[in-house]
Amino acid sequence: LGKNFQEEQFTEMIKFTPPLYKQRYQFVKDLVGKYKPKKVADLGCADCTLLWMLKFCSCIEVLAGLDICASVMKEKMHRLSPLPGDYLQPTERSLTVTLHHGSVAHKDPCMLGFDLVTCIELIEHLEESDLEMFPEVVFGFMSPTMVVISTPNSEFNTLLPGVRVFRHPDHKFEWDRAQFQSWALDTAKRYDYSVEFTGVGNPPTGMEDVGFCTQIGVFVKRYPQTSVSAQSEKPAEAAYKTVFKAVYPSLKDEKYLQNAVVSEVMFTAQIIKRNLLDNLVSEYEENNDDPAERKFKLQHSVNCFSEDLETWANAVVSEVMFTAQIIKRIPLRKIFSFPKVNRLCGTFEKLCKLITGKVTLSSDGSAVMLSTEHENEEN
Repeated sequence: LGKNFQEEQFTEMIKFTPPLYKQRYQFVKDLVGKYKPKKVADLGCADCTLLWMLKFCSCIEVLAGLDICASVMKEKMHRLSPLPGDYLQPTERSLTVTLHHGSVAHKDPCMLGFDLVTCIELIEHLEESDLEMFPEVVFGFMSPTMVVISTPNSEFNTLLPGVRVFRHPDHKFEWDRAQFQSWALDTAKRYDYSVEFTGVGNPPTGMEDVGFCTQIGVFVKRYPQTSVSAQSEKPAEAAYKTVFKAVYPSLKDEKYLQNAVVSEVMFTAQIIKRNLLDNLVSEYEENNDDPAERKFKLQHSVNCFSEDLETWANAVVSEVMFTAQIIKRIPLRKIFSFPKVNRLCGTFEKLCKLITGKVTLSSDGSAVMLSTEHENEEN
């Protein structure tokens, strides 16, 4: 968070709301919301704040971060780990988050195949030799569908109290709009990208001529990268060191799907049981003065629910015992008709497969058997 803190000191009097670094991250998040990339890499990820924000975007299945400073990543990378709630309620999407230690001036095959690559306040930290290599690595080798590059607009610096030369002591340069656009247009032309310019951090009223505080270039590849050319450039050895990897629980994993289905089946069975019990008790109370009619309606309600329950009803003398004992067999077809169970399983056959051995079923496998222990206490 060091570079953001330094910047906030300089921009405090301008009163950016929200803070400038948050505006940059929100710009990326909005872009993700619009174009729905599945694989996103953040180069110069620093404290992983942008990656942490993006992990909540449901379209993303792969997140990768790269930074030259491993210690900065390690300090905050725990935020990218799954939480207990992620295991209790796995999502339908898969998500893998990986952090790499290395330089953007080096090529590594782990960075191939990304839809979006972000470089937020990165290029101004690069030495001249690394900046020369940067376009070939990102646009030539990685060749993502979209690249977002943000960098300080030096024309805005005159409005920032305390800025003598650069906004941050580690900056090697800060470009004005003409310099950045010249570099970006040349890079886009060389690697078959188009580029559009925008920014965040509006200037004060009457000072619009200086442009945005942060200038942004959004690059979009004109033609998709062929697998042949990408493979031919693939280096033999990895250049980065992986320092963190997290694989989130997903319903695409059979283990997590089975747990979710079993839990939902038992929950749904209890809901069905409770609804039927409430209906039976309600009918009992409505017809309390007519035992014959009461017994008829109780049997009729049960028969509508499951055909084979009529014989059970005839064997029960007390209506209270009847309601306590009879609702222990919940047909699987009824459970499968509930939207969430249906969505999780897709087919009735898959439902049966997933719960076999995990749920107590009737002898013919057509119904879930619920325990009647403590039933009288509950009622």
